Amino acid sequence: MKAIGFKKSLPITEPNSFIAFETEKPKPEGRDLLVQIQAISVNPVDYKIRQNAAKDEELDTPKIIGWDAVGIVEEVGEEVSLFKAGDAVFYAGDLTRSGSNAEYQLVDERIVGHKPKNLSLAEAAAMPLTTLTAWESIFDRIKYNQQTDKGKSLLILNGAGGVGSIAIQLAKKLTDLTVIATASREETQNWCNKMGADHVVNHHHLKEELKGIGHEQIDFIMDFVDLKQYWQQLSELIKPQGHIVSITGSSEPLNLNLLKNKSVTFSWELMYTRSMHQTPDMQRQHDILNRAAELLDKGTLQHTLTTTFEGFTVENLKKAHELQESGTSIGKNVIVF
Repeated sequence: MKAIGFKKSLPITEPNSFIAFETEKPKPEGRDLLVQIQAISVNPVDYKIRQNAAKDEELDTPKIIGWDAVGIVEEVGEEVSLFKAGDAVFYAGDLTRSGSNAEYQLVDERIVGHKPKNLSLAEAAAMPLTTLTAWESIFDRIKYNQQTDKGKSLLILNGAGGVGSIAIQLAKKLTDLTVIATASREETQNWCNKMGADHVVNHHHLKEELKGIGHEQIDFIMDFVDLKQYWQQLSELIKPQGHIVSITGSSEPLNLNLLKNKSVTFSWELMYTRSMHQTPDMQRQHDILNRAAELLDKGTLQHTLTTTFEGFTVENLKKAHELQESGTSIGKNVIVF
């Protein structure tokens, strides 16, 4: 099968930052599906791993990355019970395994959902990773409760990004929260409004703009951009007994003492935790994706695809990575095979 990978972490402009090569088509065992991939999406995690996975030495065999895919189940392992050959599926994969930048991929059925029927290949490929991340942030980390959290406020940092785009929709459609998103450019502000945000504020003047809309303090905050940069502000903005969730990490230790007097809860969210650690509730991702597919098919949720590249080529993968690294990407970028 054809695959695209890298042996050395190089700037995306370098000729060998990605290389196409042939490798053996894998064979499914246990609960694995063998999926023939039809479209993939590129996320920030892709370029971050490409930049860091082989910084010090060249790998013997190319590393295949990629964690959003749509495809057709070609073959199943002997323990598979949720899918059969011929099923159309979408998923975000597993950090510890070979990625989706290939013609075929093995993936555990417990983290796979049935592809939304009313979405194109490109539209469906845009959704798994960001939807799982946003869904887990709201319902598994914050543990939104319809009775006790009704009318509370949610601040989403980087509302126009891939995760922010679907997080706004999930919060508006499935909760009673007041949703506030951050964006600084006209096109990103318009996008957040299109996704359904109640308010859009400029993150360069966060405290002032929140005060201007009558939300000096916030019940729930989800960071999808840069926790280190905003930590001090978030500790001041969060309400007593509030909850902060972050997907971005920090290059330096965080001062959790800033949250102590308010009894604030802080959670990390990593969509790969369940698959990496084979947690007992790993199949929840299968359930979330199936529920999201229903909501997408009904039109309750809208896809967040903005850019499509036609053809599984080194050139297109480089273009998609360049767009992600630019920091100006809105919504999601997809490559259709």
